[in-house]
Amino acid sequence: MKTISLKLDDEIFLEVEEITRALKVSRNRYISEAVSIYNQVHKRRLLKTQLEKESALTSKDSMGILNEFERQID
Repeated sequence: MKTISLKLDDEIFLEVEEITRALKVSRNRYISEAVSIYNQVHKRRLLKTQLEKESALTSKDSMGILNEFERQID
């Protein structure tokens, strides 16, 4: 496990304190889970962007192949 130093705006810190108290979890556990969820969100966004780029690259080829099939059928 790694240790990091973290600076939070006062408002965010007070929200964290309020929520961790209500949930009865440590601040460390709460922030670790929050970062984990945030990582999952961004991994999905990055994957979506990658899939959109790859889809755009293959769409031209797919249309060309479809047109070729249609010509052969006719």
